[in-house]
Amino acid sequence: MARSFRWQDGERLIVFGEGAAAHAVATLGGPGYTLLTTERAKEAAPGVVTAAGEVHTVPSGHVDDLAASLLDAVSGDRIVALGGGRVVDVAKAIVAAQDAGAGGAAHGASGAFPGAGAAAAHRAFAGPLRAMAIPTTLSGAEMTRIHRHAAGVAESTPRVRPAVVIIDPALAASQPVAELAASSLNALGHAVEAPSVINANPVATLAAHEAARLLAAGWQADEPDREALALGSLLAGYALDNTALALHHVLAQTLVRVAGLAHGPANAAVLPVTIGALAKRTPDAIAALNAAVGEDLVQVALRVRERTGAGGLRDLGVEPAVLAACADAAATRPQLKLTPPPADRVEILGLYENAL
Repeated sequence: MARSFRWQDGERLIVFGEGAAAHAVATLGGPGYTLLTTERAKEAAPGVVTAAGEVHTVPSGHVDDLAASLLDAVSGDRIVALGGGRVVDVAKAIVAAQDAGAGGAAHGASGAFPGAGAAAAHRAFAGPLRAMAIPTTLSGAEMTRIHRHAAGVAESTPRVRPAVVIIDPALAASQPVAELAASSLNALGHAVEAPSVINANPVATLAAHEAARLLAAGWQADEPDREALALGSLLAGYALDNTALALHHVLAQTLVRVAGLAHGPANAAVLPVTIGALAKRTPDAIAALNAAVGEDLVQVALRVRERTGAGGLRDLGVEPAVLAACADAAATRPQLKLTPPPADRVEILGLYENAL
């Protein structure tokens, strides 16, 4: 049965369901917005592209660098991301940076960060600046205020979550099977971690349980249930936004930045190992997730990982020699404190080696 809903969650509107993309322009407030996107996403939603006032293609790279490079080029009060997690996070980072720059420009402050330039001046006169998102992967970025800041922006700058989120399963779960499986394990990582951190709460945990169930069920048949996967990703992202990322995501994200892996495959490679590390810390939380899914989560992660066409890190081209540098970088991340005891370098290196 098709699921669809319109959810006003505080300051943000979330629209989910089959055909949501067909009405996206109206949901976004009409034509004329500024669009950040990719070539693949352009082809998937041409109507969204046509209605944009300006379009910027976001290349591969790191969010902090990409956002900084686009700051002076992007204008307008609606910054719409049509794409995966990188594109959505760049949109959030741009809005956070422009808000900070506009505040300085509007109040005559001298502390506007380098790179604000024309964007800061524009923001001094424009209306409320908002990020909006139409995801084309299961990254969950559209549901959170978790993102890196543009290079040069102070860490104390408030982060942003999209004010409008449009999730059409035909887009959100549109990747080819292998890539979709990896993206699913990124989403499952959100669901696994949310109940395991020190600031877990009952609502986020309930959402995580249902997210894990849907993400596992979405891969029971030969053909993935893309609607179940899209809804599971939404709920997992909601749970993560209400808790925070920790051990699993620290390991996966470090592989992206240090070893050069793509985000989905990095999550897929380490999740079967990090579930065990989280289970040692919060056995009751992982046991409850297993019960909600009706299957051991490690087995779920391994089963879905098979659909990616790759196994561990070695299959992804990671050489054992680079793991020491990854462990060095990961061990410095403060988010490890959210899954106590914080994993130290020795444990992290062991986890990476077990994920080979």
